[in-house]
Amino acid sequence: MLSLLISILASFALVGALTATDVNKGTTIFFGIAGFIAVFFLVGFLVRKKIEKTQNELQEIMMAGQRRMNRKVQQFQSKPGGNIKLIQRQIEADQKVIYKQGLDFTQRLEPFKKWSLLMGRQIATLRLQFLYQLKEFDQVDQIFATGGLFKGPMMMEPMMVAMKMARQYKNKDVAGVEKTFKRRIKWFRSDRGTLLYGLMSWIFVKEGEPEKARQLLIKAKDVTGNETFTRNWEWLSNDKVKSFSNAGLGEEWYGLYLENPPTPKPQRVRGNAQKGRRF
Repeated sequence: MLSLLISILASFALVGALTATDVNKGTTIFFGIAGFIAVFFLVGFLVRKKIEKTQNELQEIMMAGQRRMNRKVQQFQSKPGGNIKLIQRQIEADQKVIYKQGLDFTQRLEPFKKWSLLMGRQIATLRLQFLYQLKEFDQVDQIFATGGLFKGPMMMEPMMVAMKMARQYKNKDVAGVEKTFKRRIKWFRSDRGTLLYGLMSWIFVKEGEPEKARQLLIKAKDVTGNETFTRNWEWLSNDKVKSFSNAGLGEEWYGLYLENPPTPKPQRVRGNAQKGRRF
């Protein structure tokens, strides 16, 4: 870590200069430590500013792409009767382009690994998110398998934990899913654990253990207050397992790619189609 090395060298230089001028030992030690701290925080501040600027560029790329997709959706919605499957394919293609741009952009963050101890983990986290959205699951699994204090992805957000659980499930490691859930859910209070409760209960149902799912949902509905959990608990309590659905969790749920979202129904145009009259 270059910032640490620069701080140590600056401290040694200051101590050497003070020693050469016959400054007493106590004062020399004090200014040596103070110099180290001052240089360390100064270098850190300058590096953080550069990192922040680069991250803002990445965010702008993502936002610009999202704005383009939003305009395309709005244009489609303003013309009822269009081909829904066509617009879905176009949006998916646009999303893929954006995610690839983001993935390529992470290379620009690599030089900062020399200056920040946690930059390696931040880069791994970003890449994992982009690769997951691109459905490059082999590479996603490799990142999740990366150990070490400064290499593995950060598991500070529910979606990251949910992605790991989803991949463990797809790799037929149900025991690993439960272990990850129990270890991480305690860090997400209130409704922050919604996605994790929904995923774990869904996996229990898929594994033919609806009673485990029902017991988990008792806690989930009380902790999060989410109506989806209340409905699912009622379905399971009445032995209507096939009615279980996490659709109410919205885009986050479908973003795990465990289920496909329902196809939106086309808007119906009423009136004289030739004249384009609507009422």
